[in-house]
Amino acid sequence: MIKITSISLTALFTTFGFILPVRAENLAHLSQLLSTKQCQLCDLTGSGLVMADLRGASLIGANLAGANLSQANLAGADLRGANLTGASLYGANLTGANLSSAILQGTDLRESYLSNANLTGTSLEQAYVQGAKGISQNAGTPELFYGWGLNETQEGNYQQAITLHNKALILDSEFAPAYLARGYALLRLGNENAAILNAKMASQLYEKQENEQGKEFADSFVKNIESVQEARRKGTGNPGLDNIVRGVASLALQFLLKGGM
Repeated sequence: MIKITSISLTALFTTFGFILPVRAENLAHLSQLLSTKQCQLCDLTGSGLVMADLRGASLIGANLAGANLSQANLAGADLRGANLTGASLYGANLTGANLSSAILQGTDLRESYLSNANLTGTSLEQAYVQGAKGISQNAGTPELFYGWGLNETQEGNYQQAITLHNKALILDSEFAPAYLARGYALLRLGNENAAILNAKMASQLYEKQENEQGKEFADSFVKNIESVQEARRKGTGNPGLDNIVRGVASLALQFLLKGGM
């Protein structure tokens, strides 16, 4: 039997482009994972697995805290109960992966692919998910999807923001802030009529919920867009007015960003 030493492992990782981690994780477990893709309950803390091909890998209960799995291919991988605290999965492919009951405290999931991933019993509240694609409906609360939507809006990713606000509203059809936030994103995409409809719905819900400040912002949002539309119909509109409307609409966004509900 060939004895695998730390030196031979170093050469192997260098040859195939793997970066050795700073921390001294269990090299035997790392070697086992790379050679067999079977590493249940393994200690892989701090492992460097950037762009690693781990399709279908079994990592049930593995400790991957602080591991770098950026752009790794984990499609169909079994990560049930895995500890991914502080791990980077930036741009990773997690399509169809099983993340049931995984620990995602401070986990970087930005720009990752989560279509058909099983997130049952997994909290994304403390994970970074900006730009993540395919987050399932049951993976978050209305508040979480709404918050993620606001983050996307701040980055100018209005279509992604709308997708997330849609998810929030599917879970809670009377979640007024999501309507107003979706209205803002629609306005920035040039869909004024849809923006008005969303803000009007927000206004109605704010009134029902006796939220005077929210209703005031929603009504102002509608009034200013409609004023510009009327000015255009009369031939008196100009780009300056459009900019003013966007500015007033931005006040509604600031209201939401400051925690206005």
